[in-house]
Amino acid sequence: MVDLMNSGAGSFALPVAMLAVIVLGLVLWFFVHRASARANEQIALLQALLEQQKRQNALLRRLCEASEPTQPEPVKKNGPQDEDDDFIRLVAER
Repeated sequence: MVDLMNSGAGSFALPVAMLAVIVLGLVLWFFVHRASARANEQIALLQALLEQQKRQNALLRRLCEASEPTQPEPVKKNGPQDEDDDFIRLVAER
């Protein structure tokens, strides 16, 4: 009688264990696939952001070049005020 019960319990445990492993594998696959999809979305968003930043930088460069003065500013002559400023720059601030 003991042999009949052991053989019945053994034949029932194997399919349950296999089913548990399959379910665990599917759950694990779901989370890995979900993380991969989110990472791909983030990469696409970062690439779009990079492209927009490149366009903004090009536009900013064009605006800066357009607003540059055509004639250089006159060079100031060294006077007593400039010498005082040089001395102040040498003194360490506290």
